Amino acid sequence: MTHTNVVSPDDHADAQVNSASERPNPRVLARELNRFTSPRLARSLWELAITIVPFALLFTAMLFAVDAGYYAALALTPVAGMLLLRLFIIQHDCSHGSYLAKKSSNKWLGRAIGVLTLTPYDCWQRSHALHHANTGNLDARGFGDVDTLTVEEFGELNRLHRFLYRLYRHPAVLLGLGPAYLFLLRHRLPIGLMREGVIYWMSAMLTNAVTAIILVGLGFMFGAWTTAVVFLPVLLIAASVGVWLFYVQHQFEHAFWERKANWEFHDAALGGSSYLVLPAPLRWFTGNIGIHHVHHLASRIPFYRLPAVLKAHPELSNFNQLTAINAVRSMVLTLWDEERGKLVSFREAARTRALAAG
Repeated sequence: MTHTNVVSPDDHADAQVNSASERPNPRVLARELNRFTSPRLARSLWELAITIVPFALLFTAMLFAVDAGYYAALALTPVAGMLLLRLFIIQHDCSHGSYLAKKSSNKWLGRAIGVLTLTPYDCWQRSHALHHANTGNLDARGFGDVDTLTVEEFGELNRLHRFLYRLYRHPAVLLGLGPAYLFLLRHRLPIGLMREGVIYWMSAMLTNAVTAIILVGLGFMFGAWTTAVVFLPVLLIAASVGVWLFYVQHQFEHAFWERKANWEFHDAALGGSSYLVLPAPLRWFTGNIGIHHVHHLASRIPFYRLPAVLKAHPELSNFNQLTAINAVRSMVLTLWDEERGKLVSFREAARTRALAAG
């Protein structure tokens, strides 16, 4: 299986190593990264083929096996789920116009993949664009983000709303109930965009319709139970891992949050996104999305060229770096402490408030 970390000869030519050890200047760096933004058609088609073909074959094999009573085939669910996640990463690149050269080609490929990921392309593209435009802006939260309160805001809530926020931020909700709700229910309507134009209603309804046709067809061929027992776990694994990735890419101790008066896009893009270091197989399945600080600074870079950026700018390999263990630990960080400029846990916030009151 080809890994996305393999750097092409063209990328080697691009990779001029910058040995500077100081914090990179995000504005200068953004300009320098423009040379990585051109997609390569052959590479894009190859990455699509080695993702969707194995996914289709594996999914079909599981349907036949389970229909025949071989439930051991469900052990393949995690692999199928991760392949579906990789398809979502390709859809994500399409939303940035970075996967194919033509805008229309990106849109139609993204829309087609959205039928498999249960993610209406036009709706998600709009919300994700708002996320990129406002990352780290405390005065522009609430769209395409994991809801995050400041320590002061949490302290001003009544008991019920504190409980609801605690519940929302619990890992079982964020990585279990949350992804299921998001992909099975919320994406069925253009939530947040209902008054923004007919395109978003069309995106949601047409995606629903085509997905339904596929699932009903599979139901007639293999039975509703077989289809559900194969499809739902695959989708939920992809959704949960995807939400976890999105979470740790912006929810880490020394992330970047500022009020609008002090907020600047380039600083927030680089400083507010992590570099999640993963083993090579997981880098392949996640489409290098762990190199998220680079992605936010230059979102037009195709995912398969992100490793070349780290080769060209090795100082970025040590910037906002998170290991998988650090990322799991960051799940307890829930509130932004404006005074200290860091994300803290409920317990740490309570201790800080107690010391201030005493």
